[in-house]
Amino acid sequence: MTHYLTKSLALLGLALAMSASWAVPDAKLIKQGEYLARAGDCFACHSVTGGKPFAGGLGMETPIGKIYSSNITPDKKAGIGTWSFADFDKLMRTGVTKAGYTVYPAMPYPSYSRLSQADMQALYAYFMHGVKADPTPSRDSDIVWPLSMRFPLTIWRWVFAPKPEPYQPPATNTANAQILRGAYLVEGLGHCGACHTARAVTMQEKAYTSNGNTDFLAGGQVIDGWNVPSLRNEHGGGLARWSTADIVDFLKTGRNGHTASFGAMNDVVAHSTQYLSNDDLTSMAVYLKSLPANNQAKPFVADAKVATQLFNGQPATAGALLYLNKCAGCHRSDGKGYGTAFPALAGNAVLQGKDATSAINIILSGGAVPSTHTAPSALTMAPYAKELNDQQVADVVNFIQTSWGNQGGTVVAKDVAKVRKIAIPVKPLTAAAFAAGREGTVPQPVSRPSSVDKLDNK
Repeated sequence: MTHYLTKSLALLGLALAMSASWAVPDAKLIKQGEYLARAGDCFACHSVTGGKPFAGGLGMETPIGKIYSSNITPDKKAGIGTWSFADFDKLMRTGVTKAGYTVYPAMPYPSYSRLSQADMQALYAYFMHGVKADPTPSRDSDIVWPLSMRFPLTIWRWVFAPKPEPYQPPATNTANAQILRGAYLVEGLGHCGACHTARAVTMQEKAYTSNGNTDFLAGGQVIDGWNVPSLRNEHGGGLARWSTADIVDFLKTGRNGHTASFGAMNDVVAHSTQYLSNDDLTSMAVYLKSLPANNQAKPFVADAKVATQLFNGQPATAGALLYLNKCAGCHRSDGKGYGTAFPALAGNAVLQGKDATSAINIILSGGAVPSTHTAPSALTMAPYAKELNDQQVADVVNFIQTSWGNQGGTVVAKDVAKVRKIAIPVKPLTAAAFAAGREGTVPQPVSRPSSVDKLDNK
């Protein structure tokens, strides 16, 4: 009897030890999950200024009211601390919570569904063991009943969400490992299509992958006062003039020789892409450059006429005069800017499209390039909303959209008035502000586990 009891206790101890070893995953798996959480930009939506990381509460406007991101820390009451891996996996792939209801498609679960099982396990390990639990309760939406009922979301998911399955590489690209890795990141965790792919009237993305559909990542819509550019290898607002190195620089620092980030893209750079490895960023860039054009726009061709007029102090229009007095000091009379310090306007992809909303907004609101580990200087353009009236802003916008060879559309004063209602003046984003920002400290770059230009007087 004693022998039997001793043996039983030994087996029980072994079982408990094995259970404990499974309860706390290997540190490398947690670190891999942290990297993947960066790639998925989970922090940006599930954290608020002054709040705890991943404790939720960020408000997002929808056509029917405001919704708030949820607490995804491992707190057992307010967060996901009681969720099994199966619960987590189900939400990420189908948008269905442990409680059984469907989340709003503001969570890009159609993209997250493409994660591999191994990466999903790593993400789960990180959120359960690498994130500090926080008791902040998730906030209810401001959507009034009956619009707040969840069953229409279930119907929407049945009809419009793609089949939840891990990424399957297209047969035509099997020879290019970089394109495959880039597609996995862009179409999956990066959920780039959530912003850069236009949506149908029923709010689903017109395409979730690049397979045979050139609407994917073609941009064209306006979000929060910014028109979203194309990420395809095309002219007229796309990446045709950018090299893969240009794309990598932009994703790592928020700036390159062609442009600088603004709006929501600042958050993407600050909290997500700056932490990705050069190999992954290069794979994303190679993949984006492989996407064929969705339009027939002509290439940008530089025209020196306006630059010569401004350089000689002979502005031909009211907009040209305003530009010379307010903008040329940083962006130069030839619109070429100063490298990565002050972005070029001549040939800038943002200024080649018909929709000039972003040009209006950045003049009204100003802009601030985020401080990153490899580009710590946070440069700010002051807002002009209080200094320029609607007609003056329209004049400047029309000038920069059509000068130096730019092929952008034009606007009138009432277009400016609409954007002015939602424009938010930018605050300088200094290195100190970033260090004391929404995360409390500047996180160190995470390694992916193995598996100034010459100035002239123009």
